[in-house]
Amino acid sequence: MPPARTSEAVWLVYARELRLAWRRWGQLVQPVVFFVIIGAVFPLALAPEPLLLQTLAPGVVWVGALLSSLLGLESLFKTDREDGTLEQLLLTGQPLSLLLLGKLLAHWCVSGWPLVIASPLVGAMLGVPAHAQATSMLALWLGTGVMSLLGGAGAALTLAAQKGSVLLSVLVLPLMIPVIIFGARATDLAMHAEDAANAVWLLASLMVLALTLAPVATAAAVRISLE
Repeated sequence: MPPARTSEAVWLVYARELRLAWRRWGQLVQPVVFFVIIGAVFPLALAPEPLLLQTLAPGVVWVGALLSSLLGLESLFKTDREDGTLEQLLLTGQPLSLLLLGKLLAHWCVSGWPLVIASPLVGAMLGVPAHAQATSMLALWLGTGVMSLLGGAGAALTLAAQKGSVLLSVLVLPLMIPVIIFGARATDLAMHAEDAANAVWLLASLMVLALTLAPVATAAAVRISLE
């Protein structure tokens, strides 16, 4: 197929996922609400010491983002498998990995980007200073992209499992550890007015690696699950 036809097919998959997500706006809001609740409730469990809260803030923000991003992963491919959409994607003649990349990027837009937008509010609750918010948002934008891509591969691997949510967590959480480490480090450095460029570049490298490998792994897992 000509490149233009392939790019058009990827765009159609991406646009379809955005339309479906907008129709299920309740599922769209759920991760953001969960993220904000973590930021609001966590300070109540600590002693009223701002320095302690600021010390823990980077880890809380990133763990909260990780847990929020996991909420919708189990159902990422389940509906498409039940209504035959995955089989139709296989029959299009287009590269399945690129079509699924469009789906994963749409998932990033509807699940990761709202967390980035809500992160200044959560950060303010946890004592993150205003001068660190921009760096934290950039790092979180890259980190949620990696989470969506790796999480999509995990969701495809557990597509045929009866208890997919448990298995999905076991598979995905270890892969997220570098993202949590570099992301929390970037936020912490920004909070102390230090140069966080190295941590952000490491997150960008993980994003490029995930964009390269995750769609291929997801396509292979989908084929296996459909056999």
